Amino acid sequence: MRAHLALRFGPASLVASARVVATTFAAATLLVILVAADLGTGDVEIGLLAALRALLVAEDPNALLVREFRLPQTTVAVLVGAALGLSGALTQTFARNPLASPDILGVTRGAALAAVVVIVGATPGGYGAGLVEGTMQRVGLMPAALAGGLASAGLLWILGWRRGLDPRRLVLVGIAVGAVLTALTQWLLVVASVEDAASAQVWLFGTLNGRGWDHALPVAVVLVVVFPLALLLVRHLNTIQLGDDAARGLGVRLQRVQALTLLAAVLLAAAAVSAVGPLDFVAFAVPQIALRLTGGSRPPLVASMVCGACLVVAADLVCRSVLPAGVPAGVVTAAVGAPYLIWLLIRANRRNSV
Repeated sequence: MRAHLALRFGPASLVASARVVATTFAAATLLVILVAADLGTGDVEIGLLAALRALLVAEDPNALLVREFRLPQTTVAVLVGAALGLSGALTQTFARNPLASPDILGVTRGAALAAVVVIVGATPGGYGAGLVEGTMQRVGLMPAALAGGLASAGLLWILGWRRGLDPRRLVLVGIAVGAVLTALTQWLLVVASVEDAASAQVWLFGTLNGRGWDHALPVAVVLVVVFPLALLLVRHLNTIQLGDDAARGLGVRLQRVQALTLLAAVLLAAAAVSAVGPLDFVAFAVPQIALRLTGGSRPPLVASMVCGACLVVAADLVCRSVLPAGVPAGVVTAAVGAPYLIWLLIRANRRNSV
């Protein structure tokens, strides 16, 4: 029998298995270590403990370096990883399919396409010159990515609907939608000027270089708004795991729960994409890693957030300490996620052939 812990926060209470709590605590401890290592790594190397001391003590000699120059980028990495981890856990849970992550379903591709339109069109010499100015490029990226993510999710919903949402059809439609959106993005890069195309291409790899508080704030706001909604949906998502008919029989308003879950996932993915670009495979791999660590029946939401933050901060740390300067973090996350996707497909193929 699995041990469970009852967690109480004022009038609210939550029951979680001891393994989930222990795994989440261990992942949070790893995250603190990774954050300290990330803050201590750069052109001027300082130790892990020195980075933590500089973060906590204002009079420390390294406080300016850590707080002003490195902390904003590391904070963006933590928030983006948490947002992508939660987004992937929500989509995989409601679709009951480990392939149903925002990047596989084409949601992040829609957000990326809209953001590239802004990036390419915001410079005087770029595609659609004069449509948007430099200020629009800075403040318009987030709304554009959000609109693109919502539009692609709406298209996915319409094309995947046939007397309900079938998980297999949803994944197949999502792959097709993602392919079309990727083709449109590539077409935009072809017709843009060389400078604009190069700028957009770097962003499309998913990079944390030069990210500051202005990039962190929108992601933090979305997390603060969406995370409580995700916790409220947990009970219904657990019921949906029994099947659509069983969930309806137990009083779950299936379409409303699916719509709210997809909306929350799209908001999280779009916010993350607008901040750093599409970090491929984070939303796909992290919830399954958290699921295998916790041993439950569906991806755990909080553990997925912490594991996602660990992966993105670790990617930033590798880029700062191992890889040549300027290599985007998306290269590292793709190197981790792509082999995992191949392994998952081979494993599913063997299971179906038995």
